[in-house]
Amino acid sequence: MAQVKRIRRNVSGIILLDKPLGFTSNAALQKVRWLLNAEKAGHTGSLDPLATGVLPLCFGEATKFSQYLLDSDKGYETVMQMGQTTTTGDAEGEVLKSREVTVGRADIEAVIPRFRGEIQQIPPMYSALKRDGQPLYKLARAGEVVEREARSVTISRLELLECEGTRARLSVGCSKGTYIRTLVEDMGEALGCGAYVAELRRTQAGPFELAQTVTLEALEQAHAEGGNEALDRFLMPSDSGLLDWPLVQLSEHSSFYWLHGQAVRAPEAPQFGMVRVQDHNGRFIGIGEVSEDGRIAPRRLIRSE
Repeated sequence: MAQVKRIRRNVSGIILLDKPLGFTSNAALQKVRWLLNAEKAGHTGSLDPLATGVLPLCFGEATKFSQYLLDSDKGYETVMQMGQTTTTGDAEGEVLKSREVTVGRADIEAVIPRFRGEIQQIPPMYSALKRDGQPLYKLARAGEVVEREARSVTISRLELLECEGTRARLSVGCSKGTYIRTLVEDMGEALGCGAYVAELRRTQAGPFELAQTVTLEALEQAHAEGGNEALDRFLMPSDSGLLDWPLVQLSEHSSFYWLHGQAVRAPEAPQFGMVRVQDHNGRFIGIGEVSEDGRIAPRRLIRSE
């Protein structure tokens, strides 16, 4: 008997998932996509299976703007386990070395300023960065270690929240591309005892915060009670991640030409930079860039639905 192909729904928006422990970001995305029965989906940067917390999932037209969320600053809370280092820099790896922990709160507070501001990080071997088309984590699993160049990242916030025994809880605000595992490992070396990430929770991704998220259990319950459409109430508008961008509203005439790929002028537009664009009815129709002549050139357009 031939299998009936599932017809997926054309839905657009962002679901802010509190990613559960043990799921890869893609596994979480595919699960929610199945519950929503969405035609098109993407996430905005991976969280390790060990990590939980804010994971914006983009559907339909919202996937066009996922890159801007990927580039945004992030916030985390992490537990630093002192006294050991592991192959992966977190609790999932094998222990490489154990050392006595003779440091406490005052010592951690003393090294923290070294890691604030712009710092250099060498990406870990267990990462999704690619070398000759191969993710580094695949090379690492095969026992290979390749040279990695240090990268500049910015730590805007680094605070010690708790310290008990050999564990310390930290609050971190950072730029894109920051590896919390590397930060914790480097702090462990500065303390002289080594360290790895025992717990990691993303508390912020761009403008989104943990309090706005929904759990996978809540989505599954909604689906069980009302089917795919019951999840629509959790969808945020496609431009939710861009609300801090300047907003430009076009006239009906300008909207028509702009949606056909032509640059247009708009009153009260900024002199330069990227803008969020609405039509005369207040509907989000895409993002644009103000050119040198003051016109707004379309960069990403929303398909009319």
